[in-house]
Amino acid sequence: MLRTYILLGFTFLFFHLHATGNISKYINMRYWYLSFSAIFIFAFLTVVQFKIANRKELTHPCYDETCCHHDAHVPKWKKAFNYCVFIFPIASALLLPIATLDSELVKAKGFRIPGFETKSEDPFVQRQILRPDTSIYYGKEGYHDIMQKELEMFSNQDPLILKDHNYLKALETIYQFPGQFSDKQIELDGFVYHDGTAADKQLFVLRFGIIHCVADSGVFGLLTEFPKKPHLQNDEWIHVKGKLSTVYYQPFNITIPYVKVEEWKKIKEPKEPYVFRGYD
Repeated sequence: MLRTYILLGFTFLFFHLHATGNISKYINMRYWYLSFSAIFIFAFLTVVQFKIANRKELTHPCYDETCCHHDAHVPKWKKAFNYCVFIFPIASALLLPIATLDSELVKAKGFRIPGFETKSEDPFVQRQILRPDTSIYYGKEGYHDIMQKELEMFSNQDPLILKDHNYLKALETIYQFPGQFSDKQIELDGFVYHDGTAADKQLFVLRFGIIHCVADSGVFGLLTEFPKKPHLQNDEWIHVKGKLSTVYYQPFNITIPYVKVEEWKKIKEPKEPYVFRGYD
């Protein structure tokens, strides 16, 4: 019956994540239907396993999880370990609090832009920083066509307002074609991050984003430069307006887009602090 309880646990786990909205902390909500269908799949498997367990108990009165003939040769510690592997994700997801990613993770992982320093690193295991990069999911020609399409769309918007639905798309286009957006008005929200290398009047405005799932998540945003030093702490949320330009950022040894801030204000953290990559 333990297998039945484990399947029931997974059924409840997926139901709980969707009912509370916490599923958005793990996957791009574009794929919500896949995890939602898992509720019904696990529920069906739970019923099937329950019937199998009952049938075996009726056929073999001595039957339980430890005395079944084909399991008799398996060491008890190995069976216990196998069950723990399945129980652990259920227990951890239900009992441990789900924390929203913040600047502490950025600091712990190191703030750099992988892919600019070297081309030899495996892009599939990189945590993306600042610049969203979906090129690894397309062929060279396909990615070029998508970028050209998005360049045409975003370059014609004035001002360019970064919202939840277009945040990652727009940022990827800006980093891909920084010269095409020079002097364009832009507005965006994000949390403050001081990386320790920027000038006094500079800081990064960032948001955590999920491309497909939490495994390929990253922190994305822009360097901002204020008319005078802003007295802001890490993780404070702000709304900024300004003009896009480019600057050679010596700590990264690259030229990156940045925002010359004209107006800004503090805001509350949004109900959904993460942004997700949309696909057309």
